[in-house]
Amino acid sequence: MKKHFSARAKWLIVIAILLAMGITVFHAVSTRRPGQTVVQTILAPFRSAGSTLVRQVERYYDYVFQYESLQAENKALREQIMAMEEDVRSADSLQRENERLHQLLGLVEEHKDYKRKAAYIISWNGSNWKSAFTIDKGTGSGIEEGMVAITEYGQVVGLVTESGPNWSTVTTVLDSALGISASVASSGYTGKVEGALATGSEGLLRMNYLPTDSVLRNNDQVLTTGSTVYPRGLIIGYITNAGFDETGVAKYALLRPAADLDNLEQVFIITDYEN
Repeated sequence: MKKHFSARAKWLIVIAILLAMGITVFHAVSTRRPGQTVVQTILAPFRSAGSTLVRQVERYYDYVFQYESLQAENKALREQIMAMEEDVRSADSLQRENERLHQLLGLVEEHKDYKRKAAYIISWNGSNWKSAFTIDKGTGSGIEEGMVAITEYGQVVGLVTESGPNWSTVTTVLDSALGISASVASSGYTGKVEGALATGSEGLLRMNYLPTDSVLRNNDQVLTTGSTVYPRGLIIGYITNAGFDETGVAKYALLRPAADLDNLEQVFIITDYEN
């Protein structure tokens, strides 16, 4: 390993060399002049002090060099660890993407009429009253306003509400501004699903306009009925609770969204389909 000395270490080495040279000169002088015993007696303490100082400088130099070497080694190790951590994150991301594509293959087989465009979420735009995010695809990829965003399982995520050349905004099902015609899979009861943020039920959906005599069970699946916007049979959510609305002449149900919105990384935009 090539040694790189700090400025302080270099000065100490210079001082040590000068002291060593001085001691050598004194020694030479003392051996050529009369009164050698006297001179040797006078110079002895200086020689001892000089030798001690040289040893101290050498030890300090070794310490400084070892410290700088350890610093360089630690830096190299930290860089290696960071690279390994990045490799692990990349591997995890690739594994998740592989799992999504595997699930998507099943959806493709079931709905061969769907045309989809994959997109990644790049930012969230949520607030107390809004729930939306931005994706990395737009009109340049054939994505336009009014197209549905789903997961690889065919779960409804939301609707494209704004689109630019290379980006689009997706408003999620949690947003009260969206309304989706839906039906309870087990019974066929129909109603309208909206985000329940405005009613204080954060993280849930609300299915309104259900018949007064409807029998609703927890975990009943709620699907899209099909329209010019939403294909038929997409999974919206699962019933968690039910009750009568403010008028008393209709029922409502609270739903847990089928899509795991908190952990979304990628969505699939349905660009075309046949109902």
